[in-house]
Amino acid sequence: MASSSDVHVRICGQEIIKYDLEIKALIQDIRECPGPQTVLVELNAAVKEKFSRLRQRIQDMEQMAKEQDRESDKNDILTETEAHRKQMLSNQTAWRKANLACKLTIDNREKDELLYGGDSSVRQRKATKENLVQTSSEITESLMSISRMMAQQVKQSEETIGTLATSSRTVLETNEEFKAMTSTIHLGRKLILKYNRRELTDKLLIFLALALFFATVLYILKKRLFPFI
Repeated sequence: MASSSDVHVRICGQEIIKYDLEIKALIQDIRECPGPQTVLVELNAAVKEKFSRLRQRIQDMEQMAKEQDRESDKNDILTETEAHRKQMLSNQTAWRKANLACKLTIDNREKDELLYGGDSSVRQRKATKENLVQTSSEITESLMSISRMMAQQVKQSEETIGTLATSSRTVLETNEEFKAMTSTIHLGRKLILKYNRRELTDKLLIFLALALFFATVLYILKKRLFPFI
């Protein structure tokens, strides 16, 4: 059965994967964003927030590794942490490239609007709105799917923690029963020793009484049979 520490490490790893997937989806949206600049700013703000949360969870996992008792567990978690950190750096590089590509697309579109004027600008804005609606729908569907998957994983982890708590209570109750049994056994042993000592005392008293009785009888016989002695 997995320990509580293992469960927390697994939950942390699942959250890191979730943030990684969300960042990748946002980077793809930036790469395909046709503008305007305000949309790009909003997407970049969302990416920054996800990166902040991802960085914090990676630090949490690194701290969990340092708290492990076994060196092998510590090394395994540190290896996983380093892999997540490298993936985060890769995402940051992809984010910068996506921004450059998006800015280039926006610049080209603005140049086209200046060159071809009103009708082209209207058509372009209409196409942009349609693309944004479609992209937003796809992102929403993707995030909902990720959320459902993570909710299921969290529920399984909660069930595991509940099982660990129940097992811990059972072990504590069994330990208390053993303590009570041990106390009863010690009490019984003391009573048996006490009765054994009393029995020995009783035998000694009976022996002394018999000895006194026979000594008295012998004394009386001696006086009756040999009064001159």
